[in-house]
Amino acid sequence: MTEVLVILVFLLLGTGIWLYNRLIRSRNRVSEAWAGIDVQLQKRAELVPNLVQTVKGYATHESSVFEDVARIRKTGETSVDARAQQETALSQSLGRLFALAEDYPDLKASEGFQQLHASLTDIEDHLQFARRYYNGAVRDNNNLVESFPSNIISNLFNFKLAEFFEIEFTSQRSAPNVDL
Repeated sequence: MTEVLVILVFLLLGTGIWLYNRLIRSRNRVSEAWAGIDVQLQKRAELVPNLVQTVKGYATHESSVFEDVARIRKTGETSVDARAQQETALSQSLGRLFALAEDYPDLKASEGFQQLHASLTDIEDHLQFARRYYNGAVRDNNNLVESFPSNIISNLFNFKLAEFFEIEFTSQRSAPNVDL
């Protein structure tokens, strides 16, 4: 009887250790995925001033759009939800910036603007992939934190649910070009 009890204790202990390690891996995957998003957001933030300066050269009287972009870029939010709201606001401002550029054919035709626009679109594509990876890691983490029996270990060691990251990209709102 004691042998069965010892085996049962070792099995429970082994399962607890295995679940704890899975929770650690899951939490680390969420952190790694967030770092990927952060890299893309940084690239985007570094590109925006160049884009603003290019448009500013053509549309000097549209200062409210430029001020919005500058104001939104300066807020340094750290929580996932606050950062998502900030990035959505920046996407909306960039959308207004591109709409403004539509009024200036010389600007739209300039090579510098076209390169900046293409770079921003590329960064937003990478950001979208990073966001999907992050949200998948969050989903897996949250399932592990909430599912039985790993929820027992997660409660014992204070593992938390992670927040999903949702932003609306300017490229998601732009209409596709259709040439017939």
